Amino acid sequence: MNNSIEIPDCYHPKEAVLICPSTSTPKHTLYLSNLDDQKFLRFSIKYLHLYKKSVSVDVLQASLSNVLVEYYPLAGRLKPSQEHEDKFLLDCNAQGAYFSEAHLNLTVDQFLHASSKPNKTWRKLLFRLDSQSFLDVPPLIIQVNYLSCGGMILCTSINHCFCDGIGSAQFLHAWSQLTSKPNAELSVKPYHIRHLLKPRIPSQISFSHPEFHCHDPSFNVTQFILSQPLVPVSVTFTPSQILSLKKLCVPSLKCTSFEVLSSHVWRSWVKALDLPPFLPVKLLFSINVRKKMRPKLPIGYYGNGFVLGCAETSVDRLALSNLQYSVKLVQQAKDCVTDDYVRSMIDFLQERRIKPDLSSSLVISQWAKQGLEDLDFGEGKPLYIGPLASEIYCLFLPVTGNLHAFTVLMSVPQSIAEKFEHLLVNFDEREGNEDDGKEKLFV
Repeated sequence: MNNSIEIPDCYHPKEAVLICPSTSTPKHTLYLSNLDDQKFLRFSIKYLHLYKKSVSVDVLQASLSNVLVEYYPLAGRLKPSQEHEDKFLLDCNAQGAYFSEAHLNLTVDQFLHASSKPNKTWRKLLFRLDSQSFLDVPPLIIQVNYLSCGGMILCTSINHCFCDGIGSAQFLHAWSQLTSKPNAELSVKPYHIRHLLKPRIPSQISFSHPEFHCHDPSFNVTQFILSQPLVPVSVTFTPSQILSLKKLCVPSLKCTSFEVLSSHVWRSWVKALDLPPFLPVKLLFSINVRKKMRPKLPIGYYGNGFVLGCAETSVDRLALSNLQYSVKLVQQAKDCVTDDYVRSMIDFLQERRIKPDLSSSLVISQWAKQGLEDLDFGEGKPLYIGPLASEIYCLFLPVTGNLHAFTVLMSVPQSIAEKFEHLLVNFDEREGNEDDGKEKLFV
């Protein structure tokens, strides 16, 4: 297991400042859809990008001010709705994004040498505003960290109620584009309106939406995990390793890299935890619905345009079956997401403002395939991209310089970390062809 680098104390030459749009922007209240305003999305997505060469504070702040003209909602603030106190709205008031500058005695090479696993000291790399509630947290916070070698670490925090991973990547690409080419037209214009995903009147809930249903409250896997010391596990899968996983499913089943890797991680997680055999378990993962809606969501839609796919089975079925079984479950979960399904979920959330069931679920968030590894502010692409912290949900991260590789990062109980990593790395390439009766029970 690789070590994680400890971040030294940062020197802040000045107080954090508010960066406002460079010209006047619309002042109005923006509706948040039920996909935006889900309770489980009330946090910020925090990105870390490492660069060999730095860009000056003045240039970054000027380009940020310019891009906030186009993405003016990110300079606003959340506020509660007068009609429903549990519902949030977006006040587009041009109050601004927080921007902080820091310097630290650290080199790019030192960070790269042990950067696969975040630790608590990494939080120094992002400005933290004292706040009493989630509503008080600005939607956009940025800190540029200048390294002693001339490189930089750029950290951004983007409110998940404003946008999903695709939307936040769209904003970051727009910012980088205006930094490297200040006079350029944005390649993708943001689409702000969220009314396209309003609930229907009357509601038409035509699906069961299993991601919200709790089957067995007698054993809470999440509480079991959080009751123990946690450590991050990070494993990179090369294209050849992913191909080996796919070979366990062919010729009877063709699958994508995400389908096979998410299934493999889910099985490994369940096996490592040694859970009760008949316990129901779920795999939850985001499914982009922009092209599944009828009509499709407009190009540039950067709000939350995803729903959670839900694959579910029992511990014993998942552990004893071969990989094809879990891949089929993932594919079935993806296939059921249609325009009707999404509309039904929006209506469901209108009537029941609840969180997904996380009591026995592994949640996977896909950061790869969003172009985050291509974010160029004028001095080259990042050498590393990742989160500021490792959580119990699983991240699929892009690997710089290898488009078809993935890094799996998540925190697990220290007592099972070695077993979990072993299961991830040492999968049995003969598994798909075994004749063992137990293996064939659930294919």
